[in-house]
Amino acid sequence: MLPKYKKVGKVLSVSMVAVLSLSLLAACGKKEEAKTPESTDTSAVVATYDGGTITANEFDMEQRVMKFLYPEYAQMMDMDDFKEYLVKQEVAYEYLSGKATEDAKTAGTKAATEQFDKMKASVQADQWTEMLKAQNLTDDNIKDYMTRIMTVIKDKETGVTDDAIKAEFEKNKDQFTTASVRHVLIGFTDSKTQKERKKEDALKIAKEVKAKLDGGADFAEVVKEYSDDTNSVADGGLFKDAPVANWVDSFKEATKTLPLNKISDPVESEYGYHIIKVESRTEADFTKLSAEQKESLKSQLAAAEIDTFMQNELDKIVKEVKLPKTEKAEEGTSEGTTGTGTEGEKTTEPKTDDSTGTDTKTDQGTTGTDKDATTDEGTSSK
Repeated sequence: MLPKYKKVGKVLSVSMVAVLSLSLLAACGKKEEAKTPESTDTSAVVATYDGGTITANEFDMEQRVMKFLYPEYAQMMDMDDFKEYLVKQEVAYEYLSGKATEDAKTAGTKAATEQFDKMKASVQADQWTEMLKAQNLTDDNIKDYMTRIMTVIKDKETGVTDDAIKAEFEKNKDQFTTASVRHVLIGFTDSKTQKERKKEDALKIAKEVKAKLDGGADFAEVVKEYSDDTNSVADGGLFKDAPVANWVDSFKEATKTLPLNKISDPVESEYGYHIIKVESRTEADFTKLSAEQKESLKSQLAAAEIDTFMQNELDKIVKEVKLPKTEKAEEGTSEGTTGTGTEGEKTTEPKTDDSTGTDTKTDQGTTGTDKDATTDEGTSSK
């Protein structure tokens, strides 16, 4: 397999297992129904594996669906090694779905239909149809892709035991622990002037903030006066009932361990110093998990099985990959081949939507989705 795309696969896996709607709002427009591909495929074979082949038309469909669901990876589609990664993932899911039980196929179809309906409902009708048109796709193309993925996942879920789900929970408790937290961020960049601030200067101000709060100052008022996290100022620095797993390690650990309603000492993160007060915290308890949360854990374990197959078995069944090489960009031009800004690193402090560059990696273009995955590679097949 291609190790450098492990995190990309992880993001795709989590997105598919969840709802498949994380990237759709990035596109916009109006629509006409796309043409259905002809049923007779005479295009060249680009991959051969035990029991089947992938044609150029099938792989083109794979890439168009990927661009529709994950537009943030569009630039990477021109990279030869990423194309090889994708075609091998397509082989994996074709192969595994063909070996799935009839019950898994039925369950996969049902799950895919439910997820597709949720995904489509999350986007305005005109926007949805324009997005389809942009990639020359139909609803059925998307549903077919999702059905194949969910069939394999449901097939692998059949071997997941309750004990395995509980063990997975123990490894991922942070995923289910929530807290309501107020904080003041003294950033390494002053949000008012946009000038850099020396670390020692930031720490000095943070200590001043703590002293005021220890002296009984109103937290919300102190936030308005000092905080460089502009996303939370209007709420008095509060992030309510948020998953602690979304935050960078230093902020997360403080949130998990700080006594309730105690003002913390300055907590350093890559964005600055935080003065934190935890107002409430709900510890994870396996017996209190919802059916949906347990299903999520089961899906993670199924994805781990798929990952094991990808790493240990896939190369044994792939006989040949014969993709045409991408023409190189002219010297001095940008090929846009990095495309790794959405690899799903953990978010820093509490998530927000506005881009302030202060205390959240969400602000800097990451989503934190991969932390929930237990696989490194996972679902980029058709």
